[in-house]
Amino acid sequence: MSAKSLRVAAIALMPMAFGACSWFTDFKDQPAIQPWDSVSDSVAPRGQPVNSVPVTGLLTPGYTISYAAFPAVIDSFSVFPNPRDPAKLSPAELDSSINNGHRYYQQNCAVCHGDAGNGLGPVTKYGMPAINLMTDMTKARTDGYIYGMLRNGRGVMPSYNRIEEPDRWDVVNYVRGLQGRLAKPVAVGPLGYPGQTGWTIPTYTRTAPTRPAPMWHPSAKAAVEPQPAGETPTVTPAEPGTKK
Repeated sequence: MSAKSLRVAAIALMPMAFGACSWFTDFKDQPAIQPWDSVSDSVAPRGQPVNSVPVTGLLTPGYTISYAAFPAVIDSFSVFPNPRDPAKLSPAELDSSINNGHRYYQQNCAVCHGDAGNGLGPVTKYGMPAINLMTDMTKARTDGYIYGMLRNGRGVMPSYNRIEEPDRWDVVNYVRGLQGRLAKPVAVGPLGYPGQTGWTIPTYTRTAPTRPAPMWHPSAKAAVEPQPAGETPTVTPAEPGTKK
């Protein structure tokens, strides 16, 4: 075959080659969660991916505690009471909360904030800033504010919403223990050597939490409060064979 024939054949094959390629697929195939998207094959089916189905009414989606502009949407968490308030827990419940919070703190927070919460985590050696949790300003923050930071993140801190809500409140309690605001000191430092506690590290998930959390939209509070006796109409069943 002559050189001219080879060139003609190559030119004829070019449209076929380009037709087999996709152009600009970055925007076409994104790792974003789509409405009614099926669960990943790598996780057990537990319903639709979180936030893929619109939520209205009583339940609170991850970012609509407040409809204020950023960053006020995070600051609005300050008014949220701690459902696992250390002052209201029994000694056994408090120990369980602190131990659980210690585990999650070590797995997610200590790398930046340090084992003792002093902002001297390993990442600071590489120029990354970290907040010192022992300052008067941080100690003055409410439990709800610290919880909101865990849930939504802020600045260079990412969201840790993969940690389920009850566990986030345990992290808040552990931070309060580091700050010396509990009746007794808390344990500080790693829980074991690398890999020993790896089985408890929260893994990536696209599904909803496995435990319900006591988070309600503020405007719905009155709708779920029990009504005083006498205000709810009662219906007396009719006797058999009679009509009303």
